[in-house]
Amino acid sequence: MIEKFSLGTFLRKYKNDDACLAHIVSIKFPNGIYCVLCKTIAKFYKVKGRPVYQCSCGYQVSPLAGTIFEKTTTPLQFWFYAMFVMTQTRSGVSARQLQRELGVTYKTAWRMMKQIRLLMANVDKTLLDGTVEIDETYIGGKGMNRRFKWQGNEKEKQIIMGMVKRGGTAYLKHIPNAGKWTLLKQIKEHVDPTARVITDEWGGYIHLPKFGYHHEIVNHGATYVVGDMYTQNVENLWSQIKRGIYGVYRIVSKKYLQAYIDEYAWRYNHRTMPSSMFDILLNQIAEVRILIP
Repeated sequence: MIEKFSLGTFLRKYKNDDACLAHIVSIKFPNGIYCVLCKTIAKFYKVKGRPVYQCSCGYQVSPLAGTIFEKTTTPLQFWFYAMFVMTQTRSGVSARQLQRELGVTYKTAWRMMKQIRLLMANVDKTLLDGTVEIDETYIGGKGMNRRFKWQGNEKEKQIIMGMVKRGGTAYLKHIPNAGKWTLLKQIKEHVDPTARVITDEWGGYIHLPKFGYHHEIVNHGATYVVGDMYTQNVENLWSQIKRGIYGVYRIVSKKYLQAYIDEYAWRYNHRTMPSSMFDILLNQIAEVRILIP
């Protein structure tokens, strides 16, 4: 029986900062650390009291350089725990909750989560094929009618576009409007022209057949399912995101909305690998280089 990656398993594997740092070294240098002075892969030893490894010749390497952990004064075990809870929850965890659990400041907890979400950003350029459900939804604000401009002091809602391959991955994008050219631009960037595209009756998708897409429409004014023609997968994703934003985060600013929905898309795209999600995310530190100003 395969052991689930529970909190107990996590604490046994990453019992202190040295264990966390050693795992980062194994990710960044899977074949060993190359010493530029010795001109070979050499044996490096951990420098006591510092997140640094040193060769016998004196050459030092910082495994945290270029990662989300660079220049951090927060214990690595705290970072790993934050990544653990962000991968093991469905609706997310707030920075305030992380602050209470770790005993750090709110600013520290918020920055940690912001950096971790950088690893969750979708950089995969593989086009969605097969059957793709496409829809858009509105987050925040109190606009009375989403298809017209919001009036008076009402806050404008933010628009998220979702493209979900049945049984596969999802792309989520914070877009400025739901106009046909905005929607078409995103579809051309993320959906293969051979795909079968299913949407609701919104007129913004009217030009899809002109660009080679096989477009099918579900008229939600009459029904939500016609045979295998439906948009339930993307709508279920909307439900999960809204429960998280309204129930956990409460308020998400326009500036950081894309980062938050990247987090939900990442968890959705790895939903079939719950026991491996933490390791998959952690391995991203070798792929995503963070530039520290």
